[in-house]
Amino acid sequence: MAVEVAADTRVSDPKYAVRATRTAGRKMRSLLLDAASHLFRERGLSGTSIADIATAAGAFPSQITYYFRTKEALFVEAACRDMLYLASAAERAALSADTPRDYTQALVETVTATDSIAFFAEALTLTRRRADLAPLVVRTIERLHSEGLRAYAAKIERHGWRTLRDPDATSRRFWAAAIGVIVEGYAMGRLPDELRAEMLRVLGEQTTARPGGSAARLVGDRDVSASTRSDREAPP
Repeated sequence: MAVEVAADTRVSDPKYAVRATRTAGRKMRSLLLDAASHLFRERGLSGTSIADIATAAGAFPSQITYYFRTKEALFVEAACRDMLYLASAAERAALSADTPRDYTQALVETVTATDSIAFFAEALTLTRRRADLAPLVVRTIERLHSEGLRAYAAKIERHGWRTLRDPDATSRRFWAAAIGVIVEGYAMGRLPDELRAEMLRVLGEQTTARPGGSAARLVGDRDVSASTRSDREAPP
Protein backbone atom coordinates (compact mmCIF):
# COMPACT_ATOMS: atom_id res chain seq x y z
CA MET A 1 0.00 0.00 0.00
CA ALA A 2 2.87 2.32 0.81
CA VAL A 3 4.28 1.71 -2.68
CA GLU A 4 0.99 2.75 -4.26
CA VAL A 5 0.90 5.97 -2.25
CA ALA A 6 4.48 6.77 -3.23
CA ALA A 7 3.68 6.17 -6.88
CA ASP A 8 0.58 8.38 -6.70
CA THR A 9 2.60 11.12 -5.03
CA ARG A 10 5.25 10.95 -7.76
CA VAL A 11 2.69 11.15 -10.57
CA SER A 12 0.99 14.13 -8.97
CA ASP A 13 4.31 15.96 -8.59
CA PRO A 14 4.37 18.78 -11.23
CA LYS A 15 8.15 18.39 -11.68
CA TYR A 16 7.75 14.70 -12.43
CA ALA A 17 4.94 15.45 -14.87
CA VAL A 18 7.15 17.94 -16.73
CA ARG A 19 10.01 15.44 -16.93
CA ALA A 20 7.68 12.72 -18.16
CA THR A 21 6.25 15.04 -20.81
CA ARG A 22 9.71 16.04 -21.98
CA THR A 23 10.82 12.41 -22.14
CA ALA A 24 7.76 11.47 -24.16
CA GLY A 25 8.36 14.43 -26.44
CA ARG A 26 11.96 13.45 -27.09
CA LYS A 27 10.91 9.88 -27.78
CA MET A 28 8.23 10.98 -30.24
CA ARG A 29 10.65 13.33 -32.04
CA SER A 30 13.12 10.47 -32.34
CA LEU A 31 10.48 8.13 -33.73
CA LEU A 32 9.39 10.72 -36.28
CA LEU A 33 12.98 11.40 -37.33
CA ASP A 34 13.68 7.67 -37.71
CA ALA A 35 10.61 7.17 -39.89
CA ALA A 36 11.25 10.33 -41.90
CA SER A 37 14.88 9.45 -42.55
CA HIS A 38 13.96 6.05 -43.95
CA LEU A 39 11.16 7.37 -46.16
CA PHE A 40 12.98 10.46 -47.39
CA ARG A 41 16.02 8.45 -48.39
CA GLU A 42 13.85 5.89 -50.14
CA ARG A 43 11.30 8.18 -51.83
CA GLY A 44 12.71 11.69 -51.66
CA LEU A 45 11.06 14.82 -50.31
CA SER A 46 8.34 15.12 -52.94
CA GLY A 47 7.52 11.42 -52.82
CA THR A 48 6.94 11.36 -49.07
CA SER A 49 3.90 12.85 -47.37
CA ILE A 50 3.38 13.89 -43.78
CA ALA A 51 0.73 11.18 -43.54
CA ASP A 52 3.26 8.56 -44.71
CA ILE A 53 5.72 9.58 -42.00
CA ALA A 54 3.05 9.67 -39.30
CA THR A 55 1.85 6.19 -40.23
CA ALA A 56 5.37 4.78 -40.22
CA ALA A 57 6.07 6.32 -36.81
CA GLY A 58 2.72 5.31 -35.29
CA ALA A 59 1.88 8.98 -34.78
CA PHE A 60 -0.63 11.58 -35.92
CA PRO A 61 0.11 14.06 -38.72
CA SER A 62 -0.55 16.89 -36.26
CA GLN A 63 2.40 15.69 -34.16
CA ILE A 64 4.74 16.28 -37.10
CA THR A 65 3.57 19.86 -37.51
CA TYR A 66 3.74 20.33 -33.74
CA TYR A 67 7.36 19.21 -33.44
CA PHE A 68 8.76 20.27 -36.82
CA ARG A 69 6.27 22.78 -38.32
CA THR A 70 6.78 21.66 -41.94
CA LYS A 71 7.82 18.62 -43.92
CA GLU A 72 10.83 20.54 -45.23
CA ALA A 73 12.02 21.32 -41.71
CA LEU A 74 11.70 17.64 -40.81
CA PHE A 75 13.66 16.71 -43.94
CA VAL A 76 16.54 19.02 -43.02
CA GLU A 77 16.65 17.91 -39.40
CA ALA A 78 16.59 14.24 -40.36
CA ALA A 79 19.42 14.76 -42.86
CA CYS A 80 21.50 16.71 -40.33
CA ARG A 81 21.00 14.06 -37.67
CA ASP A 82 22.00 11.29 -40.10
CA MET A 83 25.12 13.24 -41.02
CA LEU A 84 26.19 13.56 -37.40
CA TYR A 85 25.52 9.86 -36.86
CA LEU A 86 27.74 9.14 -39.87
CA ALA A 87 30.53 11.32 -38.47
CA SER A 88 30.37 9.44 -35.16
CA ALA A 89 30.48 6.11 -36.98
CA ALA A 90 33.50 7.24 -39.00
CA GLU A 91 35.31 8.33 -35.87
CA ARG A 92 34.64 4.97 -34.20
CA ALA A 93 35.82 3.10 -37.29
CA ALA A 94 39.09 5.04 -37.34
CA LEU A 95 39.70 4.82 -33.61
CA SER A 96 41.97 1.79 -33.78
CA ALA A 97 43.98 2.99 -36.79
CA ASP A 98 47.69 3.17 -36.03
CA THR A 99 48.87 4.77 -39.27
CA PRO A 100 47.62 7.76 -41.24
CA ARG A 101 46.89 5.47 -44.18
CA ASP A 102 44.64 3.23 -42.08
CA TYR A 103 43.03 6.28 -40.53
CA THR A 104 42.12 7.76 -43.90
CA GLN A 105 40.88 4.49 -45.29
CA ALA A 106 38.66 3.85 -42.28
CA LEU A 107 37.09 7.29 -42.61
CA VAL A 108 36.61 7.01 -46.36
CA GLU A 109 35.17 3.49 -46.23
CA THR A 110 32.65 4.56 -43.60
CA VAL A 111 31.39 7.71 -45.32
CA THR A 112 31.06 6.03 -48.73
CA ALA A 113 29.20 3.00 -47.37
CA THR A 114 25.86 4.83 -46.98
CA ASP A 115 23.85 7.55 -48.72
CA SER A 116 23.89 9.84 -45.68
CA ILE A 117 26.06 12.44 -47.40
CA ALA A 118 23.84 12.49 -50.49
CA PHE A 119 20.83 12.95 -48.19
CA PHE A 120 22.61 15.82 -46.43
CA ALA A 121 23.50 17.41 -49.77
CA GLU A 122 19.79 17.51 -50.62
CA ALA A 123 19.18 19.36 -47.36
CA LEU A 124 21.93 21.84 -48.27
CA THR A 125 20.21 22.51 -51.59
CA LEU A 126 16.85 22.94 -49.90
CA THR A 127 18.16 25.70 -47.64
CA ARG A 128 18.99 27.77 -50.72
CA ARG A 129 15.26 28.40 -51.07
CA ARG A 130 14.41 28.16 -47.37
CA ALA A 131 16.73 30.47 -45.46
CA ASP A 132 14.84 29.73 -42.24
CA LEU A 133 16.20 26.19 -42.33
CA ALA A 134 19.83 27.23 -42.83
CA PRO A 135 20.81 27.66 -39.14
CA LEU A 136 20.44 23.93 -38.43
CA VAL A 137 22.64 23.09 -41.41
CA VAL A 138 25.23 25.67 -40.30
CA ARG A 139 25.32 24.19 -36.79
CA THR A 140 25.69 20.70 -38.22
CA ILE A 141 28.61 21.70 -40.44
CA GLU A 142 30.29 23.49 -37.54
CA ARG A 143 29.93 20.39 -35.41
CA LEU A 144 31.33 18.17 -38.16
CA HIS A 145 34.39 20.38 -38.32
CA SER A 146 34.89 20.70 -34.58
CA GLU A 147 34.44 16.97 -33.90
CA GLY A 148 36.64 16.09 -36.86
CA LEU A 149 39.35 18.43 -35.60
CA ARG A 150 39.16 16.96 -32.10
CA ALA A 151 39.48 13.38 -33.37
CA TYR A 152 42.28 14.20 -35.82
CA ALA A 153 44.26 16.24 -33.29
CA ALA A 154 44.00 13.38 -30.79
CA LYS A 155 45.43 10.98 -33.35
CA ILE A 156 48.30 13.32 -34.16
CA GLU A 157 49.16 13.71 -30.49
CA ARG A 158 48.85 10.03 -29.70
CA HIS A 159 50.96 8.72 -32.59
CA GLY A 160 53.32 11.63 -33.16
CA TRP A 161 52.19 12.22 -36.75
CA ARG A 162 53.40 15.42 -38.41
CA THR A 163 50.64 17.19 -40.28
CA LEU A 164 51.44 19.06 -43.49
CA ARG A 165 48.63 21.55 -42.99
CA ASP A 166 46.62 23.06 -40.19
CA PRO A 167 44.52 20.30 -38.56
CA ASP A 168 41.40 22.45 -38.74
CA ALA A 169 41.90 22.88 -42.48
CA THR A 170 42.36 19.12 -42.79
CA SER A 171 39.04 18.43 -41.10
CA ARG A 172 37.22 20.94 -43.28
CA ARG A 173 38.90 19.62 -46.40
CA PHE A 174 37.84 16.07 -45.62
CA TRP A 175 34.13 16.87 -45.38
CA ALA A 176 34.19 19.21 -48.35
CA ALA A 177 35.85 16.50 -50.42
CA ALA A 178 33.44 13.85 -49.17
CA ILE A 179 30.38 15.89 -50.12
CA GLY A 180 31.79 16.86 -53.50
CA VAL A 181 33.01 13.41 -54.49
CA ILE A 182 29.89 11.59 -53.35
CA VAL A 183 27.40 13.99 -54.92
CA GLU A 184 29.33 13.89 -58.19
CA GLY A 185 29.66 10.12 -57.93
CA TYR A 186 25.93 9.60 -57.44
CA ALA A 187 25.25 11.77 -60.47
CA MET A 188 27.69 9.72 -62.55
CA GLY A 189 26.48 6.37 -61.25
CA ARG A 190 29.73 5.43 -59.56
CA LEU A 191 29.88 2.35 -57.35
CA PRO A 192 31.03 2.52 -53.70
CA ASP A 193 34.50 1.17 -54.60
CA GLU A 194 34.86 3.91 -57.21
CA LEU A 195 33.78 6.54 -54.70
CA ARG A 196 36.37 5.33 -52.21
CA ALA A 197 39.14 5.37 -54.81
CA GLU A 198 38.18 8.85 -55.95
CA MET A 199 38.08 10.19 -52.42
CA LEU A 200 41.53 8.83 -51.66
CA ARG A 201 42.83 10.34 -54.88
CA VAL A 202 41.33 13.76 -54.16
CA LEU A 203 42.39 13.84 -50.53
CA GLY A 204 46.03 13.11 -51.24
CA GLU A 205 48.80 13.44 -48.65
CA GLN A 206 48.60 15.40 -45.45
CA THR A 207 50.55 13.68 -42.70
CA THR A 208 53.91 12.03 -42.20
CA ALA A 209 54.60 9.28 -39.72
CA ARG A 210 56.53 9.82 -36.52
CA PRO A 211 60.24 10.57 -36.97
CA GLY A 212 62.14 7.37 -37.63
CA GLY A 213 58.97 5.43 -38.35
CA SER A 214 57.49 4.25 -41.61
CA ALA A 215 55.90 6.89 -43.79
CA ALA A 216 52.15 7.30 -44.11
CA ARG A 217 49.28 9.07 -45.85
CA LEU A 218 46.32 11.07 -44.70
CA VAL A 219 44.39 13.92 -46.31
CA GLY A 220 45.77 16.96 -48.02
CA ASP A 221 47.99 18.32 -50.76
CA ARG A 222 50.44 16.57 -53.02
CA ASP A 223 52.62 19.67 -53.56
CA VAL A 224 55.45 18.65 -51.23
CA SER A 225 59.17 18.55 -51.91
CA ALA A 226 60.74 15.46 -53.39
CA SER A 227 62.98 15.03 -50.36
CA THR A 228 59.99 15.09 -48.01
CA ARG A 229 57.96 12.79 -50.24
CA SER A 230 60.71 10.19 -50.32
CA ASP A 231 60.32 9.79 -46.56
CA ARG A 232 56.70 8.79 -46.92
CA GLU A 233 54.77 5.75 -47.90
CA ALA A 234 53.68 5.27 -51.49
CA PRO A 235 50.01 5.99 -52.29
CA PRO A 236 47.63 3.13 -51.48
